Amino acid sequence: MRVQAIPAALAAAALLAVAGCGGHDSAGDASDGDASPTKAAQQATSGDFGDLKKVCGPGDAKSATAQGVTADTIKLGVMSDVGFTKNSEFGDTAKVFTSWCNAAGGINGRKIEATVHDSKLMEVRQRMLEACKSDFALVGGGSALDALGVQDRLKCLLPDFPAQVSQIQNQGSDLQLNATGGASYDRYPGYYQWLLKTAYPKSASAVGTIAGDAAVSKVIDARAQESLKAAGAKITYHDLYPAAGVSDWTPYAQSIKSKGVKGLVFLGDFASLSKLEQVLTGMNYKLDWIDANNNAYGPAFLQLAGKSLDYQNNFADLSGVYPLEKAADNPATEQLVTLFKKYAPNAQPTLPGVRGFASWLLFAKAASSCGDQLTRTCLYNAARKETAWTGGGLLAPVDLSKADAPLTCFNVEKATSKGWVPADFQPNDGAYRCNESPYKFKGNYGKPLTLADVGKSMSDVK
Repeated sequence: MRVQAIPAALAAAALLAVAGCGGHDSAGDASDGDASPTKAAQQATSGDFGDLKKVCGPGDAKSATAQGVTADTIKLGVMSDVGFTKNSEFGDTAKVFTSWCNAAGGINGRKIEATVHDSKLMEVRQRMLEACKSDFALVGGGSALDALGVQDRLKCLLPDFPAQVSQIQNQGSDLQLNATGGASYDRYPGYYQWLLKTAYPKSASAVGTIAGDAAVSKVIDARAQESLKAAGAKITYHDLYPAAGVSDWTPYAQSIKSKGVKGLVFLGDFASLSKLEQVLTGMNYKLDWIDANNNAYGPAFLQLAGKSLDYQNNFADLSGVYPLEKAADNPATEQLVTLFKKYAPNAQPTLPGVRGFASWLLFAKAASSCGDQLTRTCLYNAARKETAWTGGGLLAPVDLSKADAPLTCFNVEKATSKGWVPADFQPNDGAYRCNESPYKFKGNYGKPLTLADVGKSMSDVK
């Protein structure tokens, strides 16, 4: 049994990339250079973040109002697969936020205590049950196989402010404040429209997808194909590769070339993509575009892909997260980078980490509004009132008033041998392109779990 479990775990690990939910060490070149005494640096010890005022600060809280909440502290949990991936981005982000917030006075005077629950990929349910016994809420984390814990989370009425969600059963589940889009909507319709109708219109006649051969990735692949077809693509190539890895990508590259694929959506880990691209480039076969998925957004992919980046056109949709390499142009992102330098100098902010920090801010703003009477009901209802949440300027506006709402803005990055740069995707709202038509899936891919599914309702939440 143990021998069989190893490839299963490796297959699941590949899904981190498929879900676009992390798996890299850092992103962009945002932390290069010396910190200067900018407004961001001045805010580093205040309770203001970006355009949010007094997110954290002193107060007169004196009541123990809920599990994990005393007069002095708020105990929170952070889900992470760090024991398997060795990627500490969610823990690093939690350290930075809690250090900054506590230095500013905490939340109405209560200090934040964050515990990383290491799900080690396959132990999501065990860690969720632990969180259910001690935490007031989950904030700023995520696990690749997050569906394994959502039922228990709902049974114990634990609110969730995730940095990422991976599986449909968890995406937009009850008591969750998720800024990555509703489960019934595609996250990338504007991106696909741009690729197929504006940037490379001739590519629409020959689009391919390739994904890791595992249950979760097959669902994501099916959803991608539906969305691509709705955007006008003709799928002429589809393949699966062993999620545990491929020793020789030549047969895959030959198949892509023989079918004349012009645009390729790669749903897998960026290390595998880099190997495939090296083979394609060695064969002198150039596609119009490759969707590397936003898991590749970071220096690691650039290093692995090497010279092929000067030959192939690699893109990634950041789904409305301001690019890290442009931090100096955005006060909120610049402040985030400054806080990392101060409180976690050996770490760098990553794309999932930025989302995680925005989730911490959402929690803090909602919790602060509850004053001394901090309960889960007050917390959840306060966060649900956000109809244009930006995390102080880290994100494009997201409507959190509905659990199943589409993302309305996107932004595209291009990988080059010199770094990640914003692509020419014709932004119409600062760094983003907004007001794109959403696409609602027609296929049946499952649905998020609700309180009713576990015999509970909002009246049970205290």
